Amino acid sequence: MSSMVSLSEQEQQFLDAAVQAIESNSFDRLILSQYKGEIAELEKMTFRVILLQGERVLTCLYKYKTQDITKNYVLQDALGVIQPLLECCKQANLFTANAEIQLKKNKKKAMLTTSKIKPAEKAHTSTHDREKNRYVIQDRPFLKYLGITDEKAQIVPSMARKWKQINKFVEIFSGAFDQINAEQEQIRVVDFGSGKGYLTFALYDYLKEQKHKIPRITGVELRNNLVDFCQDISAKVAFEHLDFFEGDVRTYHPEKLDVMIALHACDIATDFAIHTGIRLNASMIMCAPCCHKELRPQLKSPDILKPMLQFGIHAGQQAEMLTDTIRALLLKAYGYETKVFEFVSLEHTSKNKMILATKRKNFTAPDVKVLAQIEALKDMYGIKKHTLQQLLNDQFEIHDIGCKC
Repeated sequence: MSSMVSLSEQEQQFLDAAVQAIESNSFDRLILSQYKGEIAELEKMTFRVILLQGERVLTCLYKYKTQDITKNYVLQDALGVIQPLLECCKQANLFTANAEIQLKKNKKKAMLTTSKIKPAEKAHTSTHDREKNRYVIQDRPFLKYLGITDEKAQIVPSMARKWKQINKFVEIFSGAFDQINAEQEQIRVVDFGSGKGYLTFALYDYLKEQKHKIPRITGVELRNNLVDFCQDISAKVAFEHLDFFEGDVRTYHPEKLDVMIALHACDIATDFAIHTGIRLNASMIMCAPCCHKELRPQLKSPDILKPMLQFGIHAGQQAEMLTDTIRALLLKAYGYETKVFEFVSLEHTSKNKMILATKRKNFTAPDVKVLAQIEALKDMYGIKKHTLQQLLNDQFEIHDIGCKC
């Protein structure tokens, strides 16, 4: 590696130190900031050396005002990549195994300072090849079309949280799927409220590639543009048994079902979705409820809880807990092993509760003891109506359940 054009003495020393650190495997990271060049909205660049498919490469996270972009370069091109950017930045910080070198520039001069740090036992190189228990294969084409990965199958930085959420979802599904011991070759799945299809595509790919099943999956979504978007991607990646339907839980009526999924179905749409799963004897039901509105107006505080529930936020939380408790108990009463747990951490989404139910093999009739527990809870809080219960009792008249939030 050698310099390309004449630099100031301080810039050249800094650049030489960066190149030497890369070549000697003591390079940790390089941060170029206060960019003043011609690339619009570019603010900062962070360089690291990573292992990619067994080869050391230079990766750079370009931070713009509205997005982050990651690009990878062969090490032989490092000088040509770093030097023109360094010339356009007012500050640069190089971190190596034993020193931090800072370059600061103003209109009159450049200042170079070096701070020694305690040598590390071993130079650290990040790796993308470390073993991870990933349930979704990162280089799958559908991830690129969905905007999760770039042209080189690297995770787009702004989609890192979505990538974690997708893997967590499939991990949860995988554990439950193993419990139901689905021996049939074809697995029928309906995903109510499939949105942009992140989880729908991942589930199809997982069932086909890792479980060696024939997945027959339908994503149900009200927004026509998302239905067209997902249908187009499905065709591009040749997922021949994955299709998308424009509608909701009221307008799409599957005849058979193995797995029912409803993530963030609004208010009592969750109840209709769960009822569809129970009615069709689904082996697995997964839902992440949201927009709990039905029980809140009905809620009457027991005397002992009035000091607590006088505060609106507590009353709302109590209504949500009561709504989902009754849903979980109804699933239990109608023959499902049921769990309620945190789906993803609150840093990713506030709608992070999941109800997961798997069908018991020996179910014969609703559990009257569990139904009695539900009635006791309703009496305690003055609840007269819970949609899922009425649907299961075949006493509910369907009305508009569109999301108003």
